[in-house]
Amino acid sequence: MSTAHPDVTPPDFAAPESGARLLETAWRFHRGDIPMPQLRGHRVSYEATKAGGAIGAAAAVYDDGDWPLVDLPHDWAAASVPDPAENIAQGYRARGIAWYRRGFRLEESLRGRYLELQFGAIATKATVWFNGIEMAHSFSGYSAITLDLTANAYFGEALNSLAVRVDAEQAEGWWYEGAGPYRHVWLVDRAPVHIVTDGVHADPRQNADGAWHVPVEVTLYSIEERAAQVRVVAQLLDEHDAVVAQGAVLVEVPVLERTCANLTLENFTPQLWSPDSPRLYKVRTCVERDGACIDERVTPCGFRTLRFDPARGLLLNGGEVKLKGVCVHEGHAGVGVAVPDALIWWRVLRLKAMGCNALRCAHNAPSPALLDACDRLGLMVMDENRLFNVSPDYIAQLEWLVRRDRNHPSVILWSVFNEEPMEGTANGYEMVRRAAAAVKALDDSRPVTAAMSGGLFAPVNVSQAVDVVGFNYHQGDYDAFHRAHPDWPITSSEDTSAFMVRGEWFTDEKAHIKSSDDTEHALWGNSHRGAWQEIATRPFVAGSFVWTGFDYYGEPTPYTWPTKSSLFGSMDLCGFPKAAFYIHQAQWLDRPVLKILPHWNWSVGRRIKVLVATRLDRVVLTLNGAVVADGPVDPYQMFEAEVDFVPGQLEAAGYAQGRLVATDRVETIGAPVRLRLSADRTALRGDGADAVPCRIEALDAKGRVVPSADAMVALVVAGAQLIGVGNGDPNAGFSGKESQVPLFNGLGQAIIQTERGAKGQATLMARASGLAPARLDFAVEPASVPTVAPGPLRLMIQGWRQSPIVASKPERPARLADNDMNSWDNVRAGTPPPFSGASGYQTLVAQVQVPASVTRTGGLLVLQTVNGAGTLWVNGEARAEKSYVEAGGLHTAIAPGQTRLDIALILRVLPDQRTGLPGLVFLESEAP
Repeated sequence: MSTAHPDVTPPDFAAPESGARLLETAWRFHRGDIPMPQLRGHRVSYEATKAGGAIGAAAAVYDDGDWPLVDLPHDWAAASVPDPAENIAQGYRARGIAWYRRGFRLEESLRGRYLELQFGAIATKATVWFNGIEMAHSFSGYSAITLDLTANAYFGEALNSLAVRVDAEQAEGWWYEGAGPYRHVWLVDRAPVHIVTDGVHADPRQNADGAWHVPVEVTLYSIEERAAQVRVVAQLLDEHDAVVAQGAVLVEVPVLERTCANLTLENFTPQLWSPDSPRLYKVRTCVERDGACIDERVTPCGFRTLRFDPARGLLLNGGEVKLKGVCVHEGHAGVGVAVPDALIWWRVLRLKAMGCNALRCAHNAPSPALLDACDRLGLMVMDENRLFNVSPDYIAQLEWLVRRDRNHPSVILWSVFNEEPMEGTANGYEMVRRAAAAVKALDDSRPVTAAMSGGLFAPVNVSQAVDVVGFNYHQGDYDAFHRAHPDWPITSSEDTSAFMVRGEWFTDEKAHIKSSDDTEHALWGNSHRGAWQEIATRPFVAGSFVWTGFDYYGEPTPYTWPTKSSLFGSMDLCGFPKAAFYIHQAQWLDRPVLKILPHWNWSVGRRIKVLVATRLDRVVLTLNGAVVADGPVDPYQMFEAEVDFVPGQLEAAGYAQGRLVATDRVETIGAPVRLRLSADRTALRGDGADAVPCRIEALDAKGRVVPSADAMVALVVAGAQLIGVGNGDPNAGFSGKESQVPLFNGLGQAIIQTERGAKGQATLMARASGLAPARLDFAVEPASVPTVAPGPLRLMIQGWRQSPIVASKPERPARLADNDMNSWDNVRAGTPPPFSGASGYQTLVAQVQVPASVTRTGGLLVLQTVNGAGTLWVNGEARAEKSYVEAGGLHTAIAPGQTRLDIALILRVLPDQRTGLPGLVFLESEAP
């Protein structure tokens, strides 16, 4: 696959493995904390400490019926209108604490299989309960949370419950991090003997003789009660899914332990992966038992050699390749950090169009969708750890990152930190030694780096513990460091930090505007042209990672309120190009580039500094046919000229070796008369995941884009959903969740996403006062992804206590003493009761807080199945009678106004009958 003209269509959205289903629809959401109830009394204190005994909003049974429904991925902070009282680092967006809850059923056929819940990431820290059991605490908003549900799951009609408390008051970064479960959530079921999550390592190696092989390590686990014999088969597949090589090995999997199967794929000649030709293979790994494949994984695979040379920089496949990279945070205008996979693909395409061949994940584990896009489209990745900490919990995060990402050919560097105060100390050195050892134990094929902002010349410092020394800025130290350590490879891990506001050409400090003429930058940084010159002229510096590829919310340097986002991006918050985009095209693309900056709509007589982004030899600039500038091009600073503005046409002609190679022109545009909508593609998949950003422009009477248009545009979507809007203005005051957006310097953006199960047509319509409206139609093709349906919106009643059998029928239900934990059994409704072997009477009791909806409108108490004859009591009143012993149901109406129910069931016990509650008990609202 060549990336000269990459396909704009993202790959099909698919489950990460067979047996995986999305668990993302119809979550109950409560913004704000819900304090845990204070424990008062012996019984509640005792029961709250037991498995399944979580209380409050964490409980298996809780009244969340009035909470609004949301779909995941979800970033609740993205809906916040910026507020100057909030944290500047988080883009003035309110975050805080929130709760999510979800009920779901598991088919009886899943009993005995391994079940795992996978949260891609939750911002910022989270606690997860499953069926009232506290299952996980996350220590980072960028790491996955995986839960083994197998031992605690209920099957059939029984309802399973998830509760998640998200603490986004805490922050891990000084940029906008969002709030909530902002990556995908999958429920996975696997065979009892299976491959664990991230359990295949298949990273190719080249032998000394040039031949290739793929060592495959497969980590297996079994929940069975006896050791199991399985056969592990691995196949190397080419881009057409043809088998190139295969191998197999027999392995015994012990009980409730992990074990590794190792085999090697060899005797093949692969095509190599590179940014210009990202050839991809796959390793398909299958666990066979009795001749059948019971579990399978498909792992990305790419063949390339990689070496950082202290004199020549990066050697990829034996050739010198300069890193032409950018640093990227993951948020986007309108959607916050809950960025759809298809939009991530689009953003990578924008970087490729700019000339990038590399990307640094700043400063955290990326979305899997980002690495998949980099694999397929050809971007080399510096994969970065978030929190620099070598205590066990944090080393586990680093190890998770390496295990998850080590098969991606795009990943070429592991970065263990960014700009740490201890980087110039012996403590920092010792910490990096340990972090690097943890990485190498899992992947010894890629070098370890750290993004250092100082301490490079300290007697003991971090540079002594890494494979490639990363420079954050400090470009003036490249030569001195290289002289001191001529055998140490180095790269820029962060550079530039230049300021630009898209469409602006003159700095206005009062308006918080920085010119796009590439003269404004942070004190520690450089211009886009100057930073690249420092790197390009030094072969020993492996390359550049410009800060940043896109603007991002938060860290609004050099301004504060009302500026909410950075000004560093080569593109704005929406991915619209700034002048830096074209400067980098001229620096990085192999084809001739000639781009006049800025536009040509100014006041008459104003003197304009014209910048022509190009690396051609010579530029001739004409205004309305008259030459106004003619001269050689500096290969790094490019071509500049001062021109007095006159309406008309400004044209540049670019020459190489005396031959006209390229031309470009800008012209004076008229007043806007109509709107235009456009998108890279107009065919979408109706899987509920596909999304596309739509460009909004105002055109003049000749159909030309008006660069200064600022109309307020109202948007209407049919057949899809509008999930965000933006315009790239760092000083904008809206949230991005509105149904209208003002154009900023001529541009706006609307992001639409399909609905699950949609087909036919989706339409985006735009209107603005005084302008002709616009319409954009999309063809929506049927597509689906396996999903977990939400459970019924009813309150399950559990926590039953069952009395000993007594000879005589009680006249009224007995009361259980508050401190009696042992004379009555704990019973779960929906579980087949045993034979008692005796005769008499037995009482079952439960208490429940009535949901607000039932309190308002009344409801129905339903006992699905009762074994035995008996009487149902509610709040001390006999309410229903069952006169027969065979299985059957009971129900009774609950009047409005009730807030608590004391439920009792007195049953006649026979020795040859299973007396009790084999069916579920629930309370549902009478409201429609």
